[in-house]
Amino acid sequence: MDRYVLFEIGLAICIITAAGLLASRLRFSIVPLLILAGLAVGPHMPQLWIIDLRFIKSASLIDFMGRLGVLYLMFYLGLEFSVGRLLRAGRAIFKTGLIYMAINFTIGLLFPFILGWPVKEILVVAGIMTISSSAIVAKLLVELKRTVRPETEMILGLMMFQDIFVAIYLSVVSGLVLTGSASPAMVLKTAAMALGFMIGILFLGRKLISLLNRLLEIPSDEVFMTALFGALFLVAGFSEAIHVAEAIGALLVGLVLAETEHLERIEHLVVPFRDFFGALFFFSFGLSIDPQSLPGAVWPAIVAVLLTVAGNFASGMISGRMSGYSHRASVNIGLTITSRGEFSIILAGLAKAGALLPVIQSFAALYVLILAVLGPLLTKESKWIYTKIGRLFGWPPIVEKIRGRQKV
Repeated sequence: MDRYVLFEIGLAICIITAAGLLASRLRFSIVPLLILAGLAVGPHMPQLWIIDLRFIKSASLIDFMGRLGVLYLMFYLGLEFSVGRLLRAGRAIFKTGLIYMAINFTIGLLFPFILGWPVKEILVVAGIMTISSSAIVAKLLVELKRTVRPETEMILGLMMFQDIFVAIYLSVVSGLVLTGSASPAMVLKTAAMALGFMIGILFLGRKLISLLNRLLEIPSDEVFMTALFGALFLVAGFSEAIHVAEAIGALLVGLVLAETEHLERIEHLVVPFRDFFGALFFFSFGLSIDPQSLPGAVWPAIVAVLLTVAGNFASGMISGRMSGYSHRASVNIGLTITSRGEFSIILAGLAKAGALLPVIQSFAALYVLILAVLGPLLTKESKWIYTKIGRLFGWPPIVEKIRGRQKV
């Protein structure tokens, strides 16, 4: 290991701390500020003696710690729910997922088609514009204290629905882009493995609750934590090996352990890891975006952002109301799932490996950056947005309880 790697890690943490203090002062979500902090430094910055803001030597380590951040975020989000609670909403989640895909995937296909891009580029851009960022959504739900809201289980289920789609779609698109063909047998195999893995974990988790309660009767916090994180990384690693996002594996572990008697102890131990490594993820995400490539596709990215916001809002409203949620809850669903992130970057990398049009890289970088910043802002201001739109459509006003009284 290079002798300056530890210094760079410390420097990165100081930058993250400064972004956190600024977010606290502005009373703003920390997510976009962490991404912008990562974007502000990186390979394009100069090196001043040992103060190297390029983070080249430590890039792989920061990226790895960022991946851990996603696991902890999704694991904690799973702890806030339970397998039973998610299964009870299964039919509504399936219906929501179909509506979401019908609207947003169609938009993702039509937009690059209208621009006149080739077929492979159209398929890549459709994926980029369709899938939400699990990491950003999870961070927002925790940061804004929305895990207790009824619509959050719908958002959580939609993340899982999207991941099944991702597993299938990535196998199809990677086959077409990299080899020029996609085997139907491989697509079916990938879909069956993804769905079977999720159902299997949830089913076994329900059946083995009493056994898990006994196994986790560990007096030492140190041993308890190593057992916990060992299981988390094993399941997440296995899910990644069978082409299911590692974040979904972490979410499943959280859902299962939420049923145990040790929930409070687990949450207490996980929170510091969630916050520390989660901050590193968003910083490393910003580092992965090259600001010099952003001007290459300004107008397509801006139009795509507007279409994505409209599509997500429409799908959230339609599916939410059809599932019996209030107008406000439906607005929350549509705005919370707007952020784009890690999967869009993966698809952009696939386009580069397949030697597709260079504009795809610029488009993906700017599109993801805008929605990674705009998504948290829209989610945070969902109450204000609902109030403004509600007056236009005649929706019920927000009623808040204050010391036994009601305030409109």
